[in-house]
Amino acid sequence: MALWRLYYHLIWGTKDRQMLIDSRREARLYPYIISKADSINCIIHAINGTEDHIHIIASIPPKLSIAEFVKRVKGSSSHYLNQNFSAPPKFLWQEGYGVFSLGGKQLDTAIAYVQNQKIYHQQDTTISMLERIDYNNDPPKAYKLRSIQPPSN
Repeated sequence: MALWRLYYHLIWGTKDRQMLIDSRREARLYPYIISKADSINCIIHAINGTEDHIHIIASIPPKLSIAEFVKRVKGSSSHYLNQNFSAPPKFLWQEGYGVFSLGGKQLDTAIAYVQNQKIYHQQDTTISMLERIDYNNDPPKAYKLRSIQPPSN
């Protein structure tokens, strides 16, 4: 068994940022996502959001890629809502997602941010980097390292 302490802040929205996560859907969606994560040996530390997006603080074991975790959770949760909650419109997630890695010292702060999502949005005190809509192809800036020459003999 491996020793691991991996924490991620994941964010994704509804398709076209439609207001699809009302209080009735939210009451079913969040417990479903927690259960799904548990079934694939992941831990949800916090989950919350607004009508058009969610934030999740999760621990994902190294044997499972982040992309696979998101694929499983997004796919199964939209299927679950559409099969068990027939109110229109059809529930769909956007393509893509945002992900940020966290250190153990940042975990409590990130959990508090997610737990207070609705308050931050009402007060317009969100962290803009975590609320962006365009998650596609936004890698960190690359810094070119100079090649190191081996010592000559």
